Amino acid sequence: MQRSLLSAKIHNCTLTDANINYMGSISIDQTLLDAAGILPYEQVQVVNIANGERFITYAITAPPNSGAIELNGAAARLGVKGDRLIIMTYAQFSEEELKNYYPTVVMVDQNNRILEVRRYVNELFKDSVIV
Repeated sequence: MQRSLLSAKIHNCTLTDANINYMGSISIDQTLLDAAGILPYEQVQVVNIANGERFITYAITAPPNSGAIELNGAAARLGVKGDRLIIMTYAQFSEEELKNYYPTVVMVDQNNRILEVRRYVNELFKDSVIV
């Protein structure tokens, strides 16, 4: 049996722009993608804390250390500059893979600079470590 669990999360980032004329996706600072382990073109779920919108799109890279988090295309209608977002990916795991499973959570400041990277130690999420 495969189970779908959180794989990575960029928590409480700030939307820096919304571009309705771009063909879809969310642009994310390459530094944040690397820290979270999110690949370009990987499916992401985006939650807008300001308005409760939830949607699925795919990640594309923005320049490293730019702090850019930009909604593109139709998704640009689901947030405005300054909104706080949570960006998540999920993965499917076998029972065997769950023995060594831990999600990565990237905590950022208001300028989308990394404050810390957390890895939850076990599947029960009782403990976490900062890496």
